Amino acid sequence: MTLLHDTDHSLLGILLRLSELLPPAHARFRPLLADALLFFLDHLSPRRQQDIFAAQLALPANASRSRRLLALFRRCPTLHKLGQVVAHDRRLSGDLRRRLQELETLVPTDSLVAVRPLLERAVSDVAGLHIARKALAEASVAVIVPFVWRPAGNSAPQQGVFKVLRAGVQDRLEEELAIWPALGSFLEERCVAHGLPVFDYANTLESVAHLLAHEVHLDREQDHLRQAAEFYAGSPDIVIPGVFPFSTPTVTAMQRVDGCKVTSQDLPAGEMRQRAERLIRALLAQPFWSCGDAGAIFHADPHAGNLLAMPDGRLAILDWALTTTLTKRQCESVVQLVLGALTLNDRRVCAAIAALGQSVDDAQVQAAVRQAIGQVRGGSFPGFEWMTSLLDSLAATSAVHFPEEVSLFRKALLTLSGVAADVSQEMTMDSVLIREGASQFIRSLWWRPWVWADSRRSGSAHLSNADLFGLGAELPASTLRFWTLAGSRTAPRPPRSCDFL
Repeated sequence: MTLLHDTDHSLLGILLRLSELLPPAHARFRPLLADALLFFLDHLSPRRQQDIFAAQLALPANASRSRRLLALFRRCPTLHKLGQVVAHDRRLSGDLRRRLQELETLVPTDSLVAVRPLLERAVSDVAGLHIARKALAEASVAVIVPFVWRPAGNSAPQQGVFKVLRAGVQDRLEEELAIWPALGSFLEERCVAHGLPVFDYANTLESVAHLLAHEVHLDREQDHLRQAAEFYAGSPDIVIPGVFPFSTPTVTAMQRVDGCKVTSQDLPAGEMRQRAERLIRALLAQPFWSCGDAGAIFHADPHAGNLLAMPDGRLAILDWALTTTLTKRQCESVVQLVLGALTLNDRRVCAAIAALGQSVDDAQVQAAVRQAIGQVRGGSFPGFEWMTSLLDSLAATSAVHFPEEVSLFRKALLTLSGVAADVSQEMTMDSVLIREGASQFIRSLWWRPWVWADSRRSGSAHLSNADLFGLGAELPASTLRFWTLAGSRTAPRPPRSCDFL
């Protein structure tokens, strides 16, 4: 019997009613969310439950539901990360989005007191180092502490920050991650009880839990920072914090970057549009189109707290703990999927999906593809929003099992699309992707006559000469398919599993 069963039932009822924050379009999933919240709280240790309920009791009696949700998320690192992911999702109410956006950069508390001894031990042999007495910010798993370093023989001081794990966060994270796989199976059972569609919650939550475990591996993030700095070295408008040589496996020392969150509306509309274009180009278009034999590395946690607009207009990309890598073949398959949709060729789309994941139910895949292509014929452009909607519907119904890197890429796109829209609604992800892809294609024209017909070498916009010839030959058949397919628009898509994760 845990503390949860002995606690004030009125307080527990308030927490469970947080499910009513789900938008009206998804109201039928509110009982399922309440079940999930109860399951999660019930499987925490009594000490964790006591801490959560004490924080709720400290709030005013008339505190809003969104404020109570924020207080809950602050004490659970996995929920904290979830809040950051959906903080710019425009399907949520404005008040809830604003509350969740507070999770992107928390005002520091007294957490520095707990981590300062560990920090001082880790850098005790570094000469000329002065550590600030106050933390700069708190993240979901770490505390950010400023410092000034004066290297020997160099009079110019260097500004930096330490990233050190919050006291006890690793234990809390491990406890919560152990709950997630069981929570997934529980949700699938409750879907049946509530008469809801049975999504693939178990595999989805287990996959995300595995990836979130990387959050506490600071030495891995240091490697990612160095890789990112090398990748963006030729982009003068992108800043990746440099890693100082006295970083350790438990403490990251890096360059301090000052700026505001990219979503801050501090510039005229035209300059905000340029900021959004820079954001999409750096985090999506640039790695996608430049993908070579080693694959493309994407930042997998692009919430607004990790993206700073610097005073000189440059974009600083922080927190590289979570990344995902798509192979060149996977990037090529994404292009083939979109081309198949543009030519209304369901076989080509199905083949591209098979290259991105493992099909479990071919008939269900074909039905979903036909529906998605019907949306294209009805006027939807088959861009990244269309593609991720199709992939999410396939993953949610377990028709296709996608590997972790593809799943994380889909979730990163969900976060990035919301952030980009909050920067400027006048700049879309598809417009930036098409422009960057066209630029790559034009640069490839000079060498195309000299390569094999099926070559999709780096810099080719993931298209071979055979692809281009095939598109030209397929144009008459595409036109015929357009006029012979059913003309009615498809029904609205069913909810996706990521809508509720």
